[in-house]
Amino acid sequence: MTLLATQGLSKHYAGLQAVESVDFALQEGEIRALIGPNGAGKSTFVGMLCGRIPSSAGQVTFDGRDITAMPAHQRISLGMAYTFQITSVFARLDVHENVALAARRLPDSSPQRVRRRVMEALEQVGLQDRTDTLAGDLSYGHQRLLEIAMGLVQSPRLFILDEPTQGLAESEIESFKNLIKRLSSHTTILLIEHNMDVVMQTAQRITVLNFGQILAEGSPSEIRANDAVQSAYLGSG
Repeated sequence: MTLLATQGLSKHYAGLQAVESVDFALQEGEIRALIGPNGAGKSTFVGMLCGRIPSSAGQVTFDGRDITAMPAHQRISLGMAYTFQITSVFARLDVHENVALAARRLPDSSPQRVRRRVMEALEQVGLQDRTDTLAGDLSYGHQRLLEIAMGLVQSPRLFILDEPTQGLAESEIESFKNLIKRLSSHTTILLIEHNMDVVMQTAQRITVLNFGQILAEGSPSEIRANDAVQSAYLGSG
């Protein structure tokens, strides 16, 4: 079943075409990676999916429902969660409270249920021993993991992760790859990522954006063998 789709999605800035007529379909339960060179339109495209950037034209549907004009907070209530390319944790609150704030958005948010959900989310990302640490005192990599926990605690149907391994150590990246594979059993994942090792080892399908348009889509092996992708992105280092 198609969970998220776009038809002719476009964004123009004063004549500049950041994203142009993108048709995209993400199947429920899929791990999809979105890749492309800097300036390809990835962040703009994801911003339109999340409701943070209004589209110039086209349509976004989620679970068959037109959400094109829906603000970001309402999309979250439908089951969309996302992390940003720049961390958005609350630096002066401890780790537990950061995740608890996200958990309290859920319909059933009794104190006992919030505590249980928070600990489950922190255990999934390996931060269960840092519950009392101020978020601002965490390393940048651990702040990224905290942000992922804040999304996980909402039990999203779709989890959009924008550059989640940025700032992570090699050992943390290995743990992240395992985490993504575990999460795919109960949520759909859209991964925007520059680390091609992460992309190739976790994604089931890959969409390549270039100059605001889809250049190619396919399995990791198909994308690796695609001459146009090699020329536009992979071959560039």
